[in-house]
Amino acid sequence: MSTVAFAPAKINLFLHVGAPGDDSYHPLCSLMVFADIGDKVVIHDADALSFRVHGPFAAGLAGEDDNLVLRAARALLARARGPQPPLCLSLEKNLPVAAGLGGGSSDAGAALRLMRSALGINIDDEALEAVAASLGADGAACLWGRPVMAEGRGERLTPSPELPMIEAVLVNPGVAVSTPAVYRALDDSKAFGDVALPPMPAAFESVEEFAAWLGMMRNDLQDPAIALAPEIGDVVETLADEPETLLARMSGSGATCFAICASDIEAEALAERIASMRPGWWVRRCRLGGPWPD
Repeated sequence: MSTVAFAPAKINLFLHVGAPGDDSYHPLCSLMVFADIGDKVVIHDADALSFRVHGPFAAGLAGEDDNLVLRAARALLARARGPQPPLCLSLEKNLPVAAGLGGGSSDAGAALRLMRSALGINIDDEALEAVAASLGADGAACLWGRPVMAEGRGERLTPSPELPMIEAVLVNPGVAVSTPAVYRALDDSKAFGDVALPPMPAAFESVEEFAAWLGMMRNDLQDPAIALAPEIGDVVETLADEPETLLARMSGSGATCFAICASDIEAEALAERIASMRPGWWVRRCRLGGPWPD
């Protein structure tokens, strides 16, 4: 029985956002991939359903009594038949909070997979995905951690093209960005994008070809986020100026940005140089794709 599940960082390689509809939701089109770094969820015996958090970014979740991990657990247990043993879900929080990495959704997805396995809950993949989707727009994608094209509100998922190995560097300047505030800034600017699925091949033969194609895409939330947190612009510009970088862009609603590199050696060199240049930034060298083993 597995007692540990990996919750990978989610990266929006591009994110096109349209004008809000009558329901106030913004349609989007995004290519989501997952990093081989992230959080970990562990299940323990306990006297009652409970949650605890530790790790470098645990303080960002302090005092949250209704976080996504607990909401996921309660939603799954509500669908389970018969009595379920009490348990404690422990989260090792390695990713920055409010960072555009889908951390909460990925943590919830890891908890759902782990509980189904550890408790032997009789629920199929489709029903489990419905539980994940009920927790937020990224929920279904983050449940499995596979590269996907996301449309609609993020709930319409189709497989991504076949991707090459993507060596990357993630950088966060140490600022938390409010997703609602970024969307309000986008609404004020009215700089909405086309959310039609872009033309793409069935497979990309090299990371250079893939980065060139991504360069024709956008993150429509990047400029509004930079207006709220200029540090993000500093990160993007710093990464873009380095020789190893094929493409630099912000992920999600920020503040984490990524640089795609041609090889692991170049990604390692870039990560070491950025960490030395800007010791106050969170810098991680990683590989993008998925799914990754627990």
